[in-house]
Amino acid sequence: MIAKLKGRIDAVGADWLVIEVNGVGYHVSCSSRTLAALPGPGGFAELHTDMLVSQDLIRLVGFATPAEREWFRLLQTVQGVGTKVALAILSTLSSAEIGSAIALQDKAMIGRATGVGKKLAERIVLELKDKTAALAPLDLQLGQVSAGLDAPRPTAASDAISALINLGYGQAQAGVAVAAALRSAGDDQPTEKLIRLALKELASS
Repeated sequence: MIAKLKGRIDAVGADWLVIEVNGVGYHVSCSSRTLAALPGPGGFAELHTDMLVSQDLIRLVGFATPAEREWFRLLQTVQGVGTKVALAILSTLSSAEIGSAIALQDKAMIGRATGVGKKLAERIVLELKDKTAALAPLDLQLGQVSAGLDAPRPTAASDAISALINLGYGQAQAGVAVAAALRSAGDDQPTEKLIRLALKELASS
């Protein structure tokens, strides 16, 4: 299995790149966020990869960080989520946004991705709600790149989660605490109140 490639980027397309490693060019499918995080043709990059093998095809999928690769694998454990849909979700949402959406059971956020309908979004947030804690911490480099891309205005809940992460709590841990705060206080609370309530949840857990 090819788990990582390190070399010079030879060409870049809308959802793929060719990376040359020791004279061999590897065609790798990528999310748009991964492509945005990497240099253009001629630049050197390191890609974390997943090798998909089917009866008539061997395909490499590349990621800027191990965290994105883990999300790719986890998303595909949900029925109806294949390679194309998983990459569409990773192109639309950052790792932090996916984690927040699942922790908060935010079907609408997941549903922003191309190819994800209402029923599939519901299935994703439901089936993954107890699995996200196993993921590695959010990769900061990908998060910084995501911040520079077009995105909707942050909600009070996402702001509260970000604040808890800055205090040292994990993404999944912060998401669960804020979700509990929303259940107890309602959806229309300001960020400051959500942070206080979430901290109480964390202190009592």
